[in-house]
Parts: sequence; C-alpha cells; structure tokens
Amino acid sequence: MIGPVRVLVVEDDVRMAAALRRGLRAEAIVADVAGTGEEAVRRARTGTFDVVVLDVMLPEVDGFEVCRRLRETGVWVPVIMLTARDAVEDRVRGLDAGADDYLTKPFSLAELLARLRALVRRGPVERPSVLEVGALRLDPATRQAWRGDAEIELSAREFAVFEAFMRRPGQVLSHGQLLDAAWDLGYEQRSNVVEIGTQAHVDEQPGGHQHDDRRQGEERGQAHPDGQAAHGRPPSLRSR
Repeated sequence: MIGPVRVLVVEDDVRMAAALRRGLRAEAIVADVAGTGEEAVRRARTGTFDVVVLDVMLPEVDGFEVCRRLRETGVWVPVIMLTARDAVEDRVRGLDAGADDYLTKPFSLAELLARLRALVRRGPVERPSVLEVGALRLDPATRQAWRGDAEIELSAREFAVFEAFMRRPGQVLSHGQLLDAAWDLGYEQRSNVVEIGTQAHVDEQPGGHQHDDRRQGEERGQAHPDGQAAHGRPPSLRSR
C-alpha cells in the first residue's frame, strides 16, 4: 500500500466483515467496520477514509442508496462495491450511483488489495454530471464529448484517458494513474501501453490554430514506465 491507509468496510455479515478486517490488517491497513447502511453514511461523512468497501445487500438502506447519499452530499471517497449478484444491470446501477469499482463475491483478497491500491493512488475525485474545461465538455454518463458545439468522436479508451485529465485540471498524471484510468488490471501489455497510446496529437481548431485548452491535459499526456509523467499529448480528437 501507499503510506498509511484507512478503509471503511460496510458489511452486515459478521463473519465476512471479520475476515475482511483480518485480511486488511495483515497488510497494515487500518480497517473500520460498519454493519448497516445508515451507520456507513454517518461514518463516511464524518471519518477520514481512503476507500470504502461497500456491500450491496445491506438491511434497510442498501449499498446503492448509501453510495448515492454520499455523492449527493459531496463525499467523494473512492467506493468499491461488493455483491453476490453478477448481473450487468446491478453493476451498472452501482456505477451510476457513484461507485468507483465493483467486485463480485466470491473474490480473492489479492484482487481486492490490487483494486484498493489503484483507488488509493487515484484518491478522491469529484464527478459532476458533465465535465467542462475551457471549450471541452465530457458527459461520462452518455460517453459523449464536445469541443464547443462540435461533437468529438472518441474510442472507449480515448474517452477514459481524456476523462482522467479533465477530472484533474492542471495536473500532470503519472503512468500508473493513466493505466488505472483506462486499462484493466488483467491487460497483458500494461507495462508500455501508455507511452505508445498517448503519442497522437489533438486536431487543430478550424482556421489552423491549435486548441488552447489542451494545456489541461493534452500537453501532459505522455507517461513513462518508470512512473514519472512527462510532457506529451493525449489521443487525437476527431470532430464529427
């Protein structure tokens, strides 16, 4: 883990909660436990947690509602949802409620730890419904992007990389942050895919002038395998 990490485990099954707490503490992670949705909302609002591990099937207030309440009140701590239900609609519902990741039971502790590391590296990120930086707009819900009034055509991975930049205006993102944003943990070529994939340039604005808003991320897009960010450019934007 990256420095001291504190996790809130929200799980009503006493044995499962105890097992998660033991496994996390064995990795030097401070783990607090909440047994109900109401308790989870209260503690997440008042405590300082790096990640919330949130079970979906909670009594009275379920995990979806817990996550929704946290986001509505401006609590942007990263949330991993745990569920025994593997239906696509359940995963979509959790992500739409504001969750950052989704893990289906049964799962290995190693996988949970890997996902925790990724979220701790990223940290809390506010997620407004539409991201705006200068003339650029992204709607994560509909997967649409615009430069001014012109819609931009992006692949799924290009969209994810660009979203990562726009959620952190003015920041230089590391190689690891870009991997976590756009490439799955199981992707076989994660080691060098970022430096290969972020070489393309942004289309010029009509009239031949480069788009000024690329300082938000486009000149900061390249990252090296050693984890240090360098100047580069993100995926090309193709207006349609």
